[in-house]
Amino acid sequence: MRIDSRLSRMLHVLLHMARHDRPYTSEQIAGMLQTNAVVVRRTMAGLRAHGYVRSVTGQGGGWTIACDLNRTTLLDIHRAVGGRHIFAIGIDNANPSCAVERVVNSSVADALNQAERLLMGRLGEITLADLAEEFDAICRAELKQ
Repeated sequence: MRIDSRLSRMLHVLLHMARHDRPYTSEQIAGMLQTNAVVVRRTMAGLRAHGYVRSVTGQGGGWTIACDLNRTTLLDIHRAVGGRHIFAIGIDNANPSCAVERVVNSSVADALNQAERLLMGRLGEITLADLAEEFDAICRAELKQ
């Protein structure tokens, strides 16, 4: 099972933005995520539309964080990057002809729906500030070693 990669990638970017008060270009973010700058701009545009980041054009411009870390949850970011489902697992054959497979699919789908509701609820409780605090604590601990 994997969590939607768009969510984890954008959380990665947002935590770096929160830690460093400077703009990041799409090219810098693309390098950080090992992806294409066009993909970055498309995804960041979704975050900008929801007010989580802002962009400045021209020399010294780029993307900066624009939200209150204490009020922005992981669920907010998940929704902003267009994630429909949080899990990358599901049923192989949605319309089987076999009655046994239909019963199994129904039970598995119900369990997945319950798990997704539980996870979405928890994501709605975790703020970017929570993650930033944990990230900073790890960085401080590593510096002491």
